[in-house]
Formats: sequence, C-alpha cells, structure tokens
Amino acid sequence: MQTPPARALRRAHRGVLGTFALVGVVNGILAARLPGLAAKLGLDTGDVGLVILSWGVAATLTMQCMRWIVAAVGNRLLLRIGTPLVTVSVGLIALSPSFPLLLAAAAGFGVTSGVAEAMMNAQGSLVERRAGRPMMNGFHAGWSAGAVAGGLLAVLLAALDVPYTASVLGVAAVALPPAFALGWTYLDEPAEEEETEQRSNLPGIVYLIGAVAFMALLLEGLVADWSGLLLTRELRTTEAVAALAYPLYEVATFTGRLFGDRLRLRFGSRLLLAAAGTATALGVLLVVVAPSAAWAIAGFGLTGLAVCIVVPLCMSLAGAVVPGRSDAAIAQVSAIGYAGLLVGPVLIGFVAEASSLRTGIATAIGVALFIAVAASRMPRGLPAAGFGAEPDPAGAPATVPAGRSDS
Repeated sequence: MQTPPARALRRAHRGVLGTFALVGVVNGILAARLPGLAAKLGLDTGDVGLVILSWGVAATLTMQCMRWIVAAVGNRLLLRIGTPLVTVSVGLIALSPSFPLLLAAAAGFGVTSGVAEAMMNAQGSLVERRAGRPMMNGFHAGWSAGAVAGGLLAVLLAALDVPYTASVLGVAAVALPPAFALGWTYLDEPAEEEETEQRSNLPGIVYLIGAVAFMALLLEGLVADWSGLLLTRELRTTEAVAALAYPLYEVATFTGRLFGDRLRLRFGSRLLLAAAGTATALGVLLVVVAPSAAWAIAGFGLTGLAVCIVVPLCMSLAGAVVPGRSDAAIAQVSAIGYAGLLVGPVLIGFVAEASSLRTGIATAIGVALFIAVAASRMPRGLPAAGFGAEPDPAGAPATVPAGRSDS
C-alpha cells in the first residue's frame, strides 16, 4: 500500500475527524430535541417508534447496498456526497408539517446517514492503515464531541423557548457549507476489486464483529431515542432538563473513547468487551430503577462510558481482517451493526406501549450482558487494526489467523 505524503495524511486525518464531529452535531441536536418534535406533531410513543423504524430500515438497507457500491466507486466519492446530504435531510425533518411527511423525511435521513456513517468509517480505516497506528476510537470520540455540542445547543435553545423547527433547521443550514468543504480532504484509493463469487462470501469473522456491533448500537439507540421521553413522561421533568441526558451521555462516551485504543492494545478485545458489556448492564439497570431524573441521567452516563469502545473496535477490526476488501467488510459490519439502532428502539417502543417505558428500557439489560458473553467468542490473535498481534489476556499464544473464527 502506497503511503501518501505526510501533509496529505494529516489533512485527511483532520478531515475524517471533522466529518465524524459534524455528523455528531446534527445527530446530537436531532436526538436531544426529539421531545420537541413529538410535541410539535402530537406524536405518542408508538408514533415515535414508527419514525425511528422508517429511519432505521432506510439506513440499514442503504448500508447493505454500500458493500457493493463502494467496491465500484470507492469510499471518497460516496462520502463527499453523503455528508452534505445528511444536513439537508435533517432540515427536511425539521420542516415536516405532518406525520406522513415526517416518515418520508425520516427515511431520507436514514438513506443519507447510511451512506455517510459507513463511508466515514471506511475512510477512517484507510487513514488509520496508511498512518500505521490505531485511530478509530479517536475518530469516534470526534463524533461524541460533536454530539455533545449539538445536544448542549439543543438544551440552550429549548431553555430559550426557540421553536423546534427553527432550532433544527438552523443547525442543519449552518452545517451544510463545512460538509462540502470537508470532502476535499479525504484520501483517494482505487476501488477494491472483488470477484463475483467473493462478494457474497466475506469471512465469518466479519459477521461475528457485526453481531457485536449490532448489540452495542442497539444500546446506543436506547439513549438517543428514549432518554428524553423517559425523563419527561416517566420522571416528570422539564424538556430542558430532559435534553441534558443525551449530551451528558456523549460526554461519557467521548471520555471513554479517548482511552479506547490504548485499553484495547493493553488488555485485548475479549477482556475489554466483557467488561464493557457488564458495566453497560449496570448502567441500564440504574436507569430502570432511578427514583429521580438525576439518577437516570447518571445511569445513561455510565452506559455511555462502558459501551462507547465497542463500535470503534468493531470498525477497526473489520478494516483489518480482510485485506483488499476493507471497505466491503466495514460496510457489511455497518449494515449489521446499525440494524441494532433499528431493532432496539422500536422494540422498546412497542414494549413501552404495552406496559411502560421503564419496562421497555429494561429489555436492554439482557442485550448488554450478551455483549459480555459474546466477547468470549471473539477469536484470539486478531490484529489490532493491523498494528501487531493482539495480546491474549490469559497469556495463550495468538494462533487464530485473521478472518477465522475459533468457534
């Protein structure tokens, strides 16, 4: 693999970090102002679940298609198109005057998010491999920082009684020019060549990594989509206080991701994933039994601190385990993983409709524990983003080649 000039690599690093942050900002304000959207159109819990379903189905199907499209045109062009369209689609959500049009706008946001989320991970993996050192947790920390900024901005705007439409549309409009500018910083790479038969036969390890990402993103979707409604409807707090949950969750996520790469290299994937799953279960349990908004927000924070390292780890591994097909592997893991954002919040919504929102959220405890169990099935010896063999905490030699499962 040819190493680009140092200046181009630094520019690409900043560009990928900026892209993660920008997408985080628009997602942050969208998530934090979800109660405002529900109030604007008079949506009940089931209606919100259908909006999330519309977005999730579109995003998941788009990411699955990216596996084949990126092999033909490369990730740079797709990311140059996808990132600006994310801001446009968020603006269309803000402008939606009715529930049917909101569903259509949410689907559009799902399509554009599917392109941008998968391809910014692919571009990040390319920069990481060209630089020769782990960076993926740092890129995802940028997303978290952006989401915190968007969420805190949402808190301020809600406290100032700025209408939902003006808040979200304004942020989308401001984000559009930088989204175009960032496109000129990305690295280029020839489209990955795949034989027709190979396109349907990625190694089993890719799907194992995708399953772990699925569970982690299910849990992340829980906070993004239901934290505000839990605080306003179950714990009877104000919309401004409820909007604090998401940015504080992202502060915890950002903090954890600052140390994620070093922790992975020191302790290995198995131990780190097992600890993350167990601690996440404790965080969700605290949310479920919280007697007040303060305790619930603390539970969301613990959840973010614990689960935050899982998805960056999955994306980094996906980019390393199938040399020559990294973009396709990342797109496949993204499609599997982001289906968790589809299934989780919708499942919680339907359970909440039949019982209570606390009961719906409680179902995520089992999912978090499943991450801990799934960690034991991760193969030994996976390369840590291609930067040397990953240590086995038990001291056993690393003997499983990349791309094979030890099951």
